[in-house]
Amino acid sequence: MTEHEKSKTIVEINNRKYTIIGSEPVSHVKLVASLVDQKMNEIEEHNPHLDTTRLAVLTAVNAMNDYVKLKEDYAKLVGSIARKEEK
Repeated sequence: MTEHEKSKTIVEINNRKYTIIGSEPVSHVKLVASLVDQKMNEIEEHNPHLDTTRLAVLTAVNAMNDYVKLKEDYAKLVGSIARKEEK
């Protein structure tokens, strides 16, 4: 798929269907949607009283927390590699 080609993918997250339009491969979109759905289900199991909006916000906060930690780990790894290459 070229940069400007977009595909439409229908996914299900938290028992609702969403149409995602983008240039990522369909398999990638489905994987991401599946991970979001899993995280929402996990959070909902521990907090069954949450409404959909709060559940979505907590899921987003969890996902961004994971993302920030991975970015920090990546930066440390790149720095470590650069220091080793300088020696």
